[in-house]
Amino acid sequence: MPGEAVTLQLGGYAGCVGAHWWGLQAAALRSPAEAAELRASALLRPERDTHTPRLVALELKGGVSAPRAGNAGAEGPVAWDGEVATYLEQDSAGGSAPRDSGSRTGDGASATAGSSNSPAQGTSPAPSPLRASQELHASSSTQLWSHHLNVRLHPKSIYVIRQYMQDGDCGCLEAFGQGESLLQDPGCVEELEDRLHFYVEECDYLQGFQVLCDLHNGFSGVGAKVTELLYDEYSGKGILTWGLTPVTSNMGDSQKNVYRLMNTALGIVHLSRHSSLFCPLSLRGGLGIKPQPPVTFPYINYDASLDSHSGAILAAALDTLTAPYRLCSSQGSMTHLAETLNFSGRKVVAAWASLPFPALWGCSLPDTLCSYQQDLPWKLLSSWEEQKGSCCFAQAVVLRGVCKENPISSCSGKQPLSPLHTCVSTEQMLQHYLHSVYPGTFSTAHVLQQPCSTLPPYPQFFSPLLTKQGFILDKPPSYSSTAVDSIPVLAALQSSSGLSTLLRSLYKDLQQLNTRRWASFFTAGVEQGDFQEALEELRTLSQCYETEFGAEDSEDEADSD
Repeated sequence: MPGEAVTLQLGGYAGCVGAHWWGLQAAALRSPAEAAELRASALLRPERDTHTPRLVALELKGGVSAPRAGNAGAEGPVAWDGEVATYLEQDSAGGSAPRDSGSRTGDGASATAGSSNSPAQGTSPAPSPLRASQELHASSSTQLWSHHLNVRLHPKSIYVIRQYMQDGDCGCLEAFGQGESLLQDPGCVEELEDRLHFYVEECDYLQGFQVLCDLHNGFSGVGAKVTELLYDEYSGKGILTWGLTPVTSNMGDSQKNVYRLMNTALGIVHLSRHSSLFCPLSLRGGLGIKPQPPVTFPYINYDASLDSHSGAILAAALDTLTAPYRLCSSQGSMTHLAETLNFSGRKVVAAWASLPFPALWGCSLPDTLCSYQQDLPWKLLSSWEEQKGSCCFAQAVVLRGVCKENPISSCSGKQPLSPLHTCVSTEQMLQHYLHSVYPGTFSTAHVLQQPCSTLPPYPQFFSPLLTKQGFILDKPPSYSSTAVDSIPVLAALQSSSGLSTLLRSLYKDLQQLNTRRWASFFTAGVEQGDFQEALEELRTLSQCYETEFGAEDSEDEADSD
């Protein structure tokens, strides 16, 4: 049986992705127990009448609030028990601002501002699950992640840092150095360690930590210090870090865009340094200075301006990518997963996902895979422009949700149409497919019957060509489409030569910047010398992924520099 993991959410967008991810865990708990393939207790802690995430979430003032009645869909959202800790560091004038080191406060984050289980007097009845989901996600992009939360949180989970505001023109956590300084205060570190120890000490076997961290703002600095603390205090435990960037962050503001670029580069260097694996995760077309169109999916019509939409997509990918160390039938752990991918100093990996996996209704899995021998059915979720001929060194692949509805082969008694049609199991078939598409690549493959749930509050942004189970129809149904309850998913973590493109492009963009123009970024706590060292470390990291052809290109670029 897999061990337990503690999850840390650092930042607003990390919270948005996390809220949808916890919703997926809650939906899985409602499935028949005998059908469970993923061990719920790997991420959740059982209580008397429910399960709560083993979670520590750091948020800013105004960044979290009690969910509103009716907004989380069929089952009314249950918020945490009304207790959050707050932390204020020294003010800019040097005086000591008050610090709450363990006492509780009735912040806007508190759930006790009226019961979230019963609507306010005079309000209309809660809408249907589908309508509630549609209304929720059609609203403003300023929705807080707690509005999408439909699980109970333990009082130890939420930690509000009041020194900075979530939104506004000033008082925001916008620079890497600001985030680092927060985790250099003894009171803040003590509060964080207390929460970590609470969860760690109740684990039977702690396999490690999942860190969901905003990469585009000052939380990248928070994450740098958090992963360093985990690395020092929990030696030998896995640390899987996901660097998250929303699609529309800081567009149209040159200063914020440059800050985002510098936060991203510093975050990748520091987070990967102290993590077992680090994966940038975003639906942005690129993390560089020039905006690129967002990632699109053929059967999802999402609004890229809504963090709740992009966050839901990333949550579904995350739920699938993390399956290898949550399987009931496997002894695999975070450390095992990391060791299959991070050799030769390649601690940064890329994420790919097919959401939903394009399986035609009634079509066999080998027929589906045979139709994608050249053009792979997944999209890159790590923000660089995919190039032909890139080399995959190692990968961990998960396919879920296709086995119950789709027979393995539709040609029994006939001459097999391809080698895939001769495979006796879906695991063997997926391995054969991966070896044919990625010859010479070390691949691990897992196949789950359990699909990814898309019940509310998951947004209903799917194509009308999808069935209720997420399979594809030849044409839209004549009747009005119903909500999609689940989807099949194919996802992979890859160590790929394409990562040199991402890392090198970030390095080049920053090399071309006149950092003297952005002195305010460095006054927040990052020294110019440390920044240049980080840039060189970023360049060295990019060289770990270069093949002979890529190395020649890199040398030419270095000569031109």
